[in-house]
Amino acid sequence: MSACVPTRHNRTSRSSRPPRASGVKRPHSPPPPRGGRFRIAGADLSASITVFLLAVPMSLGLAVAMDAPLEAGLISAAIGGIVAGLLGGTPLQVSGPSAGLTVVTAELIQIYGWRTTCAITIGAGLLQILLGSLRAARSALAVSPAIVHGTLAGIGVAIALAQLHIVLGGSPQSSAVANALALPDQLGRVSPAAPLIGTLTITVLILWPRIPGRVGRSVRRIPAALAAVVTATTVAAIVAPGIARVDLPSWRSHALPEMPHGPVLALATAVFTVMLVASLESLLAAVAVDKLSADRAAGQTAARPAAGSAPPPTSATPALALALPSGTSAPAASLALPARRSDLDRELRAQGIANTLSGLVGGLAVSGGAVRSSANVRAGATGRASTVLHGVWVLLATGLLVTVLEWIPLAALAALVMMVGIQMVSFAHIRNVHKHREFLVYGATITGVVLFGVLKGVAIGIAVAVTVALHRLARTRITVTDQGGRHLVVVRGQLTFLAVPRLSRTLGQLPQGGDAVVELDGFFMDHAAYEAIQGWSTAQTAHGGRVVFTGRSGGRIAEPASAAHSCCRPWTPWRNHHCHDEPGRVPETSHDLAPGPALGKRSTGRIRRAAHTGSTANTGSVGSTDRISPTDRDANRPADHPADRPASHDASHDMTIDSPDNAPTPAPAPEAPRLAGGNRLISGLSSFQRNTAPLVRDELARLAIEGQRPSQLFITCADSRLVTSMITASGPGDLFTVRNIGNLVPLPDAESGDHSVGAAIEYAVDVLKVESITICGHSGCGAMQALLGGEPDREAPPTSLWRWLRHGLPSLERMASRHHAWARISGRLPADALEQLCLTNVVQQLDHLRAHESVARRLAEGTIRLHGMYFHVGEAQAYLLTEGASSGLELDEVFDRVDPGDAPGSGELERTGV
Repeated sequence: MSACVPTRHNRTSRSSRPPRASGVKRPHSPPPPRGGRFRIAGADLSASITVFLLAVPMSLGLAVAMDAPLEAGLISAAIGGIVAGLLGGTPLQVSGPSAGLTVVTAELIQIYGWRTTCAITIGAGLLQILLGSLRAARSALAVSPAIVHGTLAGIGVAIALAQLHIVLGGSPQSSAVANALALPDQLGRVSPAAPLIGTLTITVLILWPRIPGRVGRSVRRIPAALAAVVTATTVAAIVAPGIARVDLPSWRSHALPEMPHGPVLALATAVFTVMLVASLESLLAAVAVDKLSADRAAGQTAARPAAGSAPPPTSATPALALALPSGTSAPAASLALPARRSDLDRELRAQGIANTLSGLVGGLAVSGGAVRSSANVRAGATGRASTVLHGVWVLLATGLLVTVLEWIPLAALAALVMMVGIQMVSFAHIRNVHKHREFLVYGATITGVVLFGVLKGVAIGIAVAVTVALHRLARTRITVTDQGGRHLVVVRGQLTFLAVPRLSRTLGQLPQGGDAVVELDGFFMDHAAYEAIQGWSTAQTAHGGRVVFTGRSGGRIAEPASAAHSCCRPWTPWRNHHCHDEPGRVPETSHDLAPGPALGKRSTGRIRRAAHTGSTANTGSVGSTDRISPTDRDANRPADHPADRPASHDASHDMTIDSPDNAPTPAPAPEAPRLAGGNRLISGLSSFQRNTAPLVRDELARLAIEGQRPSQLFITCADSRLVTSMITASGPGDLFTVRNIGNLVPLPDAESGDHSVGAAIEYAVDVLKVESITICGHSGCGAMQALLGGEPDREAPPTSLWRWLRHGLPSLERMASRHHAWARISGRLPADALEQLCLTNVVQQLDHLRAHESVARRLAEGTIRLHGMYFHVGEAQAYLLTEGASSGLELDEVFDRVDPGDAPGSGELERTGV
């Protein structure tokens, strides 16, 4: 930070942070668990019944698909609902038998038997508890989405192929490849009953959510899966009484786990596979539930839908017709609740506990399911009560509804699970990975899972992803186009050391000393490539050539490493800062004020061209800020205008816009008042929320709790070119800033004085207890230029702007007085009368500041210091008034230059008292 604006660096100490048990919610932290009684809302009760009616047929169907005991599916559904529901970090997620583990579990049962498979489930659960305790949940989601969704899609393909055999009246084979190869033979010996029931089930599943009209809105309250199974069971009882049905064995013959038998490496691989698939499925479902609940809350906030209207669609979960049709609406009261982000580590631990218990009592592996969870959210659930109650209903049904469940045809359950497998191949995910050019990874993962199994498929996907990333990193296309005396070099892709030989060879073939435009279209450049381009550019310039670096959009960039489309970062070079503006807009070059309604007709010619402050001030603000061209300014200038006097050249009044060929852009023609201010405001706010807000959110949250404790009151001009936080390298909470036209401090007893500045001074000194006050003037100040131009015609009515500028008349009198030394910059005299007045005004306003009672008292106590500062806009250079002059003890009013190497404690800064 600049020496004149000291900051305190001890604010983020541990003592200032809220303790962990204080109840203060840290930004971005998962919500703390709510204490108190377990409460059941009416919406949770109705949602639990909806999920229960969906979970029972799905649990039985998955058990059939895995060739596991049917009661094991119901056990895992009950434990997943109760245990994971009570302990999980995603209150609205519903856990049960894992669809993603269908193929893996079926293979384990074939190889090791059911009892050893239960032991493997216990091991996977213990591993999940360990990983959740190590807070590894977020790391699990760091895998490429193409690999994750490709794995689930491959599992879905394998599930669909296996269940198709049961729908056709046969039995599935041991692998997806075997199921595909045996399909022609199965079609040759198909029995009519099972395909009929399976087709009926699929038809109801597809058409149930699409029933139109009032009748459709009524019947869609029943889950499509339940409707399909009930319809198929009823038809089968009438037309196919001999079809294969659910056979729930006696609980006395239920098998419990045993000590696993087999090769240790193979068993460890099985445990890891079950843990990996169950964890990924649960964590992905938790993220999807977060998005569903957020969309529900956002939709309710925007507008309350009428009863029966569709909830907002979401891309987080694919076709969810099995869960709850889109036409079903949740209770309005539940929709108004804000969405809470999941605690994924807690969720992973809860899934591990549920899997451990499920394996101990002979149940299937448990995971969070997108289908069941989305049904819960869309049914209006507000908390974990619906999840727990659904598990209780499943547990009761296991003991009380055995006779009813045994009427369900196996073909209906197989059709239901086959549709679940088909929906795991999401077209939304395919479009997404294709858009991000990751389809090769996605396809390789699906193929690997189908052909070789889950673990080998994931390994193949990772290998392909790494290969694709290396190929993209090393692939760089360089083309050269001769544009009639100037060469256009287009570089597509990332610039690494691998591309340096080809890049150097291409650049070396260009004519030495010729003009060139280098268009960089990539987001990465390593040091070797930067050195190669920088060295060539330096040599080309030394031979009289001209080199311009641009991004893909053609906008000029400051250095070879900065692409035009990545320029909107905080504090980039200002010529690149407004890349969110409309294409082709030429920035305005004038900083003059257009006449406002408060200006008199005769004073307009002087004041509107002088006070070119573009920002709204705290005091003496100006409303309209239309821009005028240099041509208009010269045509309307009075003969005695101060701008016609000899003055130093201030670069802040000039702006050169470089096109790719580095040719100067002609001055823009006069234009109508700007209408894009609102668009620029929205774009700027959006850019802040996207780029800057994530970086400062923690600090602002701390300041919101502790309150402001600025170290300095900073009084400066409202000129739009003065960005106080930039020139003082300060941040939130450092400066208490007062801005007005001319950085004026009215005397406390001035006639018709402005009390806002005095109030700010009193508040900063007496309440905030600031340690210093700085008055900052600047070069080319429009207020000072207006004062030099003289008072307006007294026949014209006084304007708000001129009434305010009268507080600067003492500065004008001080400059003309022979009793005061001329304020100057160390080493040179003021360039002209305008700079002289700008410097004198800082000294005069310090005198006004000492006249305020609160400041005078603190000065007498020695607890506050005053500083004068002058900022030359065209040079981007700060100057500080010497200590004696700032305190009013020296007659010589000298402003010393602040150099980059100056620091607190150095001789120069000690002399200035900063």
